Order: sequence, then structure tokens, then C-alpha cells
Amino acid sequence: MAIAKKINGFISQASFIRKMFEEGGRLKERYGAENVFDFSLGNPNVEPPREFVERLRQLAYAEIPGMHMYMPNAGYPETRAAVAAAVSSSRGVPLTADQIVMTCGAGGALNVILKTLLDPGEEVILPAPFFVEYRFYVDNAGGAAVIVPTREDFSLDLDAISAAITKRTKAVLINSPNNPTGKVYDETGIRGLAALLAEQGSALKREIYLISDEPYSEIVYDGVTVPSVLATYPHSLIASSYSKSLSLPGERIGYIAVNPAIAGLEEVMVGLTLCNRILGFVNAPALMQRAITGLQGVRVDVETYRKKRDLLCDGLTSVGYRVEKPGGAFYLFPRTPIPDDVRFAHALQERRILTVPGSGFCGPGHIRIAYCVDEATILGAIDGFGEVMKEFR
Repeated sequence: MAIAKKINGFISQASFIRKMFEEGGRLKERYGAENVFDFSLGNPNVEPPREFVERLRQLAYAEIPGMHMYMPNAGYPETRAAVAAAVSSSRGVPLTADQIVMTCGAGGALNVILKTLLDPGEEVILPAPFFVEYRFYVDNAGGAAVIVPTREDFSLDLDAISAAITKRTKAVLINSPNNPTGKVYDETGIRGLAALLAEQGSALKREIYLISDEPYSEIVYDGVTVPSVLATYPHSLIASSYSKSLSLPGERIGYIAVNPAIAGLEEVMVGLTLCNRILGFVNAPALMQRAITGLQGVRVDVETYRKKRDLLCDGLTSVGYRVEKPGGAFYLFPRTPIPDDVRFAHALQERRILTVPGSGFCGPGHIRIAYCVDEATILGAIDGFGEVMKEFR
């Protein structure tokens, strides 16, 4: 075998989204893009705000000495200060630039955090469903992923989390708004989780960290707000990015925000900064750091996504699907009428509708539908969704 057995196994576990993406390319080539309804990728289709385009144009012609040279490993001080001010305002906890590390997207941020915190064999609890790559990120740092269920409405099951905590538990990793469900964990759930971790940590005589992955925190609807883990639990860290709020997923610009009350703050920051380098990220992209410094508070038009959400929810409900309307992100995670979600997704594929089986997110019996697509794609797919529902009912 040419590659490591572990990676070969990971390939099969991570294949659902990639397979659907590749199948979409084949179907579009055969039938034409307008006749294929591709909901497989969470790739924002709303263009970045005009302010970003103007800022990028200014930077392209700016004569800034050392503009493309190495920088401090944690990022430009002025960028970190701007991010700290924005996070302080939105999360209700005063941070400085010294509690921010700029990273290559939220994925880079999570890998840096886990590499910094985990010793080999230590456990990270993952409430399911969750983004498929979390297990691999934990493994990258030598840790072990412990998967626990959420409730029927995808809210946190604190009893399940409590039962999963052992002497090897180092952290709980949550994602809110959630990919793949769009669930926003409410204030009651977050406060309950914080109390649980404080109690269990006290019993273990050490901290259990709370890591919150929040790249969708500004894509929320209907007055929903994302509770602040920083204001709720001292041993907390946020991983986030501008991939969704500014529609910049390809630019790989994100950050880590560390609770200033975390135990061993200085040591944690030194560790994060070192891991940002030794994992090979080295620094977040220089141009993007300079671009987002002056764009704090700017975001895409979230109303566009809300309209797509409502259009899809109404359409699917009308043809018999059970839909939990999401409070954020741009995904639906409806239940399939049969337990075999892979079979159901393949039946949709036969009608040129591409979704992702929930099994790929440890959420079997569901499909993920990414509605960051044109409205024509949503409208054109509803009849096909209905036909497949009738077939299996």
C-alpha cells in the first residue's frame, strides 16, 4: 500500500462530500449545469461585500514598506487589536491583541488549538452531528474523539456529555451555528454545559476546556443570537473565520480568541503561537490580515440566506419532509423516511439532486442540504425531492 493505513481509512470516512461533489461535475457535464441541483457543498454563493473589494483594490496599489515580509507568528498587532475589539464587543468579554492569534481559517485555528492542548490519548468530546473533519483534527494532535448524541432537535444533551467525561477528557468541541444542522445552541444549553464542565473539572482537579467553532456566528436569523462561551466559561477558546461572514472561504483567514480568564493564559498563548508555526501554517495570509483589519462589523447580506432558507423549508415541507428550521448557517438537515440515508441520497442523485448523507456527519437517518445556492436551484429541485419522498413512503 502506497499510503498509511490510517489515512486510507480516513479517506473512506471522509468521502461522502467529495463523492457528491465529483458526481455533480459528471452530471453537469452530461445534462448541463442548469439541470443539476447541487446542494452538496457549503460554498457561499453570496459575493463578498463591496467594502472588501474596495479595500483589496486599495491594498493592491498601496506602497507599504515590508508589506509582504514575515510578520509576528500570531499575526500583525494592528489586525489582532482590531479582531480583539470586535470579539470583545460581540462576546461581552474584554480582550486585547495578546489574546488573539490569526490563523489559516477556522480549520487551521482548530488544529492549532488541539495541538496546543492535547497530550497523546487525551479525549475530546464531540456532540453529533458535527463537521466531518473534527475527528481527523483530533487525531492530528494525537487525541481521541468521543462522540455523544444531541437531542431530537439537535440541542446539547448534557446528560450524554456528562456520561462521556472520563479522567482522559481534555476538551469539549462544539459548533454553533452548527454544520450540518444549522442549530444554534441556546443560552440555557451553554450555561448548563459551562456548569457541567466546571463541576466535572473540579472533581478531576484540572480544567476541561471548551472549544467553540464559530465561523457561522454572524449568519443567524429571526433575531437569534449566539451565546457567548467567553462570557460563560473561563476555560474557553473560540475558533472562527471570515469564510462565511465576508464570503472568503478561499482566502483562508481566521483567528483564535482565548478567554483572558483561562488557566495559564500566558503559557496557552505561547503554545498557540508556536503551534501556528510548527504545524506548517506559519502565519495567516498577510494580504488578508491587512484587508480584514478595517472590515470588522462588515458582513454579507444575511437576509439573502434567510430567504433561501425559507424557500427551501417551505418547499420541502409541502412535499412531506420533516424539517427543523435552522437558526443559523446555511444548511438543512431533514430526516429521511428510511433509516438508510445513503440509499435515500442516491435516489435523489438519480433525479440530479445532490445532497450529503447524514452518516458522514455522524447523523444517520438525515441528509444535509446546503442552501447557499441560487434560488433557481431550490425551486427546480422541489418536485424531485417530492418524487423521492413518495417513492420511499
